[in-house]
Amino acid sequence: MPQHKSAIKRVRQNEKRRKHNQPQRSKMKTLVKNALETTDQEQAQEAVREATSYLDKMAAKGLVHENFAARRKSKLAQHLNNL
Repeated sequence: MPQHKSAIKRVRQNEKRRKHNQPQRSKMKTLVKNALETTDQEQAQEAVREATSYLDKMAAKGLVHENFAARRKSKLAQHLNNL
């Protein structure tokens, strides 16, 4: 356990941020998974649009790295083009 006041505060902050970020990461993963599992062209297009938008938001907020979001968006576009 941390001994210094600043380290104790840092532990509290990290835990609070982790609890805030976890549902957002989960939603992001779910949206990407749903988009990749869709086989209907119209549904896939809507799912990819929604997932791409959410990935952009998470990258802008710093929750994920920009390259991570770019890789996922590329994979989604590839899936959509193969349908």
